[in-house]
Amino acid sequence: MFSIPSWVQQYKFDYTKVAEVPDQIFNDINSKLDTLTKGEPDVSIVIGAWNEEINILKNVASLADLKSRYSIEIIVINNNSTDGTQTTLDKLNIRNYFQPIQGWGPARQMGLEQSRGKYILLADADCVYPACWVDDMLESLSQDNVSCVYGRYSFIPEKGYPRWKLYMLERMKDVISELRHLKRPYLNAYGISMGYVKAYGLEIGHIMTRFRGDDGKMAFDLMKYGQVKQVKGDKARAWTAPRTLQRDGSYSKALWNRLKIESAKSLSFLTAMKPHDTKNVPGE
Repeated sequence: MFSIPSWVQQYKFDYTKVAEVPDQIFNDINSKLDTLTKGEPDVSIVIGAWNEEINILKNVASLADLKSRYSIEIIVINNNSTDGTQTTLDKLNIRNYFQPIQGWGPARQMGLEQSRGKYILLADADCVYPACWVDDMLESLSQDNVSCVYGRYSFIPEKGYPRWKLYMLERMKDVISELRHLKRPYLNAYGISMGYVKAYGLEIGHIMTRFRGDDGKMAFDLMKYGQVKQVKGDKARAWTAPRTLQRDGSYSKALWNRLKIESAKSLSFLTAMKPHDTKNVPGE
C-alpha cells in the first residue's frame, strides 16, 4: 500500500537517452534473453513502442527476468518512432519490426502476423512485468474453452501521485472490473496485460487505424471462440507510471473523472452487449 515491490525498483533506470546507457546494461539483458528465448516459442509477447527509447529498455529488462516453463519470444514493433527507440531495439537480442501506420491496432497486428507462438501476450512498452507473469497468464489461457485472458496492473508512484493514493484507486478499479466482468469482460481487457490464442486472433485481426480500444474490441470478438477470463493474482500485476492519470492534471481530478465515467456506465455493466461488427463502429 505504501511502497512498490522490490523487484520493480531494479528497473528504475535514471537515463533519459539511449546514448547514456552503458553497454554493460545491454550485455546483461541480452545474456538473459539468449537463455529465455531458445527454441521454438510457445508464447509470443507482442509490444508496440512509439517514442519509448528508455521505457522499452526497462520493459525488456523485466521480461528478460521471466521465469517460465514455456518457451518465449519477444517481438517489439517500432510504431513510427522519431526518437532513439530503434537504436535501443537494435542493441537488444529480440525480434523487432517497423510499422509506419500509427496506432495500437496496426502495431499489434504486425506483431501477431510475425509471431510464431501458439499464444499471444500483449504488453505495453512503458510497463515492467513480474517473473511469474507469463505462467500466471497461461495458467488460464491454456484451459479448454478459453480464448482470451487479461490481468490487472498497478501504478509506480511519482510526484503528486503517492503510492497510498494510487493503491486506493487500484482497489476501486478492481471492484469495478469485477462488476464489468459479469456481463462485459472485454471492457477490462487492456493491452497492458492481455493474452489470446493466436489462431483466433488471426481470424479476427486488430483494427488497422489509430483507435484507442482496439484491445477491448479484440477481446469482444474473441468471445465467440471461448471465455474471457481474468487473472486476479496481485503477484502477476504489471506495473506502470501514472501517465494516463497525469493527463487529467492532479490525482483528485483523475479520480473524480473516472468515478463520473464509471458511475454513468454502471447500469450497462449488468447486461451483455449483443454481437455486432466491431470493426466498422469506430465511435463505439
